[in-house]
Amino acid sequence: MEDKVAAKAEVRWYDGYPAVQSQDVSALSCADFLRMIYSGASPGHDFLLVDLRRNDHVGGTIHGSLNLPAQSLYPSLPTLYTIVKAAKIPRVIWYCGSSRGRGNRAAGWFQDLLTEKGDHNIASLVLVEGIAGWANGGAEYTKLIDEYDPKAWHKN
Repeated sequence: MEDKVAAKAEVRWYDGYPAVQSQDVSALSCADFLRMIYSGASPGHDFLLVDLRRNDHVGGTIHGSLNLPAQSLYPSLPTLYTIVKAAKIPRVIWYCGSSRGRGNRAAGWFQDLLTEKGDHNIASLVLVEGIAGWANGGAEYTKLIDEYDPKAWHKN
């Protein structure tokens, strides 16, 4: 009985989905993304920004983000691809808290789908350091966080 409990505890949310095949997921630094925004790039036209957080969605979200929790994302990727393709959005930018787990996985899954489709007109990018890096970047970043709560980012 104890072994069954231990085995069940080790199952991760993404274990039921295929492993990412793409080895080189492209990264976008917070500074480069901020420059892109200030140069006039707009969400839904020049990029789709996806916040992958589910229950750790505290402290705000980067302006223009669409919340698609990573835990339910994989089956939705073909539909998301169809929408992005039809809207001619050239970049999908993924982030979570730190973009070390969910962000990389989502960007990789989407890149796998792009590869499968032979689509080289859409880029799948992970936002380096995720929302935590964005929130800790200073006032020019935090003013672009909807529902920004500094207490969530600057804990003493």
